[in-house]
Amino acid sequence: SVDCSFSRGVCEWEQDADDDFDWNPADRDKGDGYYMAVPAFVGHKKDMGRLKLLLTDLKPKSSYCLIFSYRLAGERVGKLRVFLENKNTAPVWEESTGKDEQWRTGKIDIFQGAETTNNITFESERGKGKTGEIGVDDVILISGLCPED
Repeated sequence: SVDCSFSRGVCEWEQDADDDFDWNPADRDKGDGYYMAVPAFVGHKKDMGRLKLLLTDLKPKSSYCLIFSYRLAGERVGKLRVFLENKNTAPVWEESTGKDEQWRTGKIDIFQGAETTNNITFESERGKGKTGEIGVDDVILISGLCPED
């Protein structure tokens, strides 16, 4: 497994230069490192912020599981989407409602065909709300398909 967490991970992360705002580091409650977040007051409604995980060493023709923690805190805070590869395709994962301020776990199976996935993009779309944030943390890639809960 590959730890791509922000405070201690080994992966390469990159802010998208063509989006509307950047993701920013935010301190964890318990002081154990940080996560990446977009506060609700950043930008205007429908603005996008993209954070890319660059993947250089994935083997073709194998499968991986992307596991990550996320939270959508605040009323009408916006949407969090995950894209594989280029941003013209449909998202492979999307969440737009935070029932509470709790962190949840997202899982995505990545199937490598002849084409290899070179990056995974976490996209935050600004909503109407003025408080709260969209956060992502504990990003891990493991070999094989995602385990059932």
